[in-house]
Amino acid sequence: MSRVDREATARRIMERTPPRVPPDLSADAVRLGDRLLRRRTLARRVAWLLLCAATVAFTVWALTARPWVEPPSETTPPLTGW
Repeated sequence: MSRVDREATARRIMERTPPRVPPDLSADAVRLGDRLLRRRTLARRVAWLLLCAATVAFTVWALTARPWVEPPSETTPPLTGW
């Protein structure tokens, strides 16, 4: 296809009338956008709630189990009565 043919095709495409848009397209788009925004907000709140619950659970576990303390040695019994 030569340059002249491409230009003629492009002109024909641009001279056409644009397709008709359904009149309720805007309302549908707004409704869909609102629903997506509500879902995203709910998902964000649930994620924060889970993060806070995991933080609290880890803190309670760490305070009760105290993993940073070295466990007592169980290999040799203490010498008493010497």
